[in-house]
Amino acid sequence: MIGVRQTIFAVLIGLSGVLASAQIASESELAAISARGRVLFEYDQAAWHATDAVVASHPPKEIMGRYIARKTEGGWEVAFGHLNQAKDAFVIGVMAMPGASPQEFTVKRIEPPQIETGFFLSAARAIDTVAPGFSGASGRTYNASVIPAAGGQLYVYLEPGQNDADGDYFPLGADVRYLVSADGTTIVETRQMHKSLIPKAQVPAGTKIESGYHTHVLSEIPEDSDVFVVLSRRPPIPEFVGSRTALYSVSTDGSIRFIEKMKKH
Repeated sequence: MIGVRQTIFAVLIGLSGVLASAQIASESELAAISARGRVLFEYDQAAWHATDAVVASHPPKEIMGRYIARKTEGGWEVAFGHLNQAKDAFVIGVMAMPGASPQEFTVKRIEPPQIETGFFLSAARAIDTVAPGFSGASGRTYNASVIPAAGGQLYVYLEPGQNDADGDYFPLGADVRYLVSADGTTIVETRQMHKSLIPKAQVPAGTKIESGYHTHVLSEIPEDSDVFVVLSRRPPIPEFVGSRTALYSVSTDGSIRFIEKMKKH
């Protein structure tokens, strides 16, 4: 049986032949995308395992609210709470503190609830700021992640959540990254990373998947969420990303490599 990798490159030969005038991404640009994608993956992992730990502790539903993760020197901590009515404080009812491994968290009930006016407040505001204007894939739930950006600003990512019954599908596409002001109240930039949700590949039984492949129509370079999905998938496989001008590969460690320019007709 022909391997998936060979099939991909056969397709790429047929796809080459469009514009190649745009500048190829530099190594520093690719490194920056990798770095953001890795942090996005860590955020998702922290939110996932912290939520499992908190739910297992059976806290009152009214104090849960939303979760927001923050990376510290000791690891990721995740706050569960809600904005107060005036939206000038984030009220924390539960904290999930980092344990011995990235998958372990210690749950701490905060009594009385903690009033926080720093990162968690800005992050919660930022989610509320971007949500009204967001329109995602129909029928999908979305996860919100907030990570620090340069100059004290915030990146807010809205990505489709996993919903396959078999639990091994990490959806790619129909996702947006927002750059929001430091106080979380103003959208500075909106970047649609992928326009549509990329369907799950239908792979014949017995076929070994060696890599994935998709094309970009909105940009000429890989996106942060390409790295996130590659790091999330199990079993891990790389992803080839094609644009009008170039072909890149995202490795299973999250690094990105330029492969070649697309040829002109």
